[in-house]
Amino acid sequence: MDYLDRAQAMRAQLIATRRDLHQHPELFFQEIRTAKKITAQLDELGIEYTTGVAKTGVVAHLGEGAPVIALRADMDALPIQEINDAPYKSQTDGVMHACGHDAHVTCLLGAAALLAQDFAAGHLRGTVRFLFQPAEECEDAEGKSGGQRMVEEGALEGVDAVIGMHVISTLPAQHVFVREGAFMAAVDSFDAVVLGRGGHGAYPHEALDPIWLAAQVINAIHGVVSRRKAPVEPGLITVGAIHAGKAGNVIPVEVAMTGTIRSFSAETRQLLVRELENCFRLTQAFGGDYKLKIQYGYPVTVNDPAMARFIQRMASDLLGAESTHEARIETGAEDFSFMAQAAPGAFFYLGAKKDALDRQHHAPDFDIDENVLPTGAALMANAAREYLQAHAPSE
Repeated sequence: MDYLDRAQAMRAQLIATRRDLHQHPELFFQEIRTAKKITAQLDELGIEYTTGVAKTGVVAHLGEGAPVIALRADMDALPIQEINDAPYKSQTDGVMHACGHDAHVTCLLGAAALLAQDFAAGHLRGTVRFLFQPAEECEDAEGKSGGQRMVEEGALEGVDAVIGMHVISTLPAQHVFVREGAFMAAVDSFDAVVLGRGGHGAYPHEALDPIWLAAQVINAIHGVVSRRKAPVEPGLITVGAIHAGKAGNVIPVEVAMTGTIRSFSAETRQLLVRELENCFRLTQAFGGDYKLKIQYGYPVTVNDPAMARFIQRMASDLLGAESTHEARIETGAEDFSFMAQAAPGAFFYLGAKKDALDRQHHAPDFDIDENVLPTGAALMANAAREYLQAHAPSE
């Protein structure tokens, strides 16, 4: 019986696990109950693990010696109020699994169960490391996400390859999407203050209107992508929030702005930051000033070409070539990128569209087709098995 059939036999258990996690979501670096749920199942499987990695993460392993492949699942939820009327809807007010991380944990636990059987039977040699990672969605006070902290704390030491999977609610269920090279964007953010001189709204010439100054800056920002960056190089700058003033007849002293920067190469990343600074310097030409702070976030998620091709072949063998596709490049970001810098990595999508509704990620009506849970478990287990077999040391 292959992994897909064996995973299908676990379908009811996988759905129960996912629904339990969905009902009890936890925000970044608060995944205490989630970690206990994971370790309880690992105990049942007889799999050794370490807790408290990257604050609330769990790292487990099967087997010993080389080669070593790591499988990663993120655990955190989002500060969103769920509107779905489902028996497994979130029981935590204002928090929900709106990105599918409950499914990722479930699939990785399923993969662990499948692989544990093969190791116990002596069918596999080498090591599988299971990375249950906290805080993919947010960073802590030091600006570090769970993926970055796991790498810094040694969770990837000695790993020969690392694989991550993400269910996607807008892609057809049971289909796999992967690409070589740059896959998801580097994400940086900025906080800025445009400084003018306050005054009476009826006498703007006696003040220096920071809202007018900010308008010049915003217009310049929108020109950076179209006129300062090579058209064939992807990248963007979005101003997401502006705050200024409290009364219609008062010119405020300052305007606060914040936004996001996305890029796919180190050169474009540097260019966008440099040009953003030039945009804010326009305020000085009119006698104003500015403060600009750049917060560097996740790097580009880059799939190792050989690992991406490996996933494509493995998924085609398991599901059929008609169910495996080249993924498009995405301006979303993933802190799996830190792990892919530490070891040759591949990140892939598993389509999980539930119904005809447009259930976007990070939306209050997000949900998935739970029939993909056995498929996800089988894919992760099969990837580990095939990698270990292909890279087994010679006798």
